[in-house]
Amino acid sequence: MRVALFLTCVNDTLFPETGKAVVRLLERLGCDVDFPPGQTCCGQMHFNTGYRDDARPMARRFVSTFGGHEAVVVPSGSCAAMVREWYPSLGVEPPGGVFELTEFIVDVLGVTDVGAYFPHTVTYHPTCHSLRSLKVGSRPVDLLSSVRGLTLLPLGGAEECCGFGGTFSLKNPAVSAAMCADKVRGVLDTGAEVLCAADNSCLMHIGGALSRQRTGVRVMHLAEILAATEEDS
Repeated sequence: MRVALFLTCVNDTLFPETGKAVVRLLERLGCDVDFPPGQTCCGQMHFNTGYRDDARPMARRFVSTFGGHEAVVVPSGSCAAMVREWYPSLGVEPPGGVFELTEFIVDVLGVTDVGAYFPHTVTYHPTCHSLRSLKVGSRPVDLLSSVRGLTLLPLGGAEECCGFGGTFSLKNPAVSAAMCADKVRGVLDTGAEVLCAADNSCLMHIGGALSRQRTGVRVMHLAEILAATEEDS
């Protein structure tokens, strides 16, 4: 199956290893992966901040860039939700076949065991857009539970927001920091070596606090864990 990867601007700029992991993972599962070079921001940041006139041409560019593809895979619940749920409010019809990564693997490819190997203790944070907008449900957990060597530890208060929320963290830093502190406390209570999520924006927020406190807990995008194999180890 031929698919297009929408990497997102956050991943492209700050977390390119996630994009490489997605490509390795999808190719291992039998997909041919295209990376349309004309892709830019989906416009979510502008839209959420109230600059909808600025978001509209970005939405149109997304549609013109990805409209001809059978499936578009997005390693970010927030960006996938922007395209599928909010483009119509801008008067832009989203292309069909836009999937968050775990949706695509489980629902389209019909796979829960991707052949991964990751011998570490991991806890999973379900990000707000994937949980509440896309309703990905148990898909990420099902995928992680099938990884050989991985011990999945439950996260207390998992469904609570980490406090990032894009520009929310800039406009309301005290509230954001308090929410993040609660999330960090929950992560540390698990005793996990790795905190995993399907959105790097949330991992950037939580990971910054974990790093500043010298906790030793790593943060990893779900794709990087699913792409790992015994050969990598």
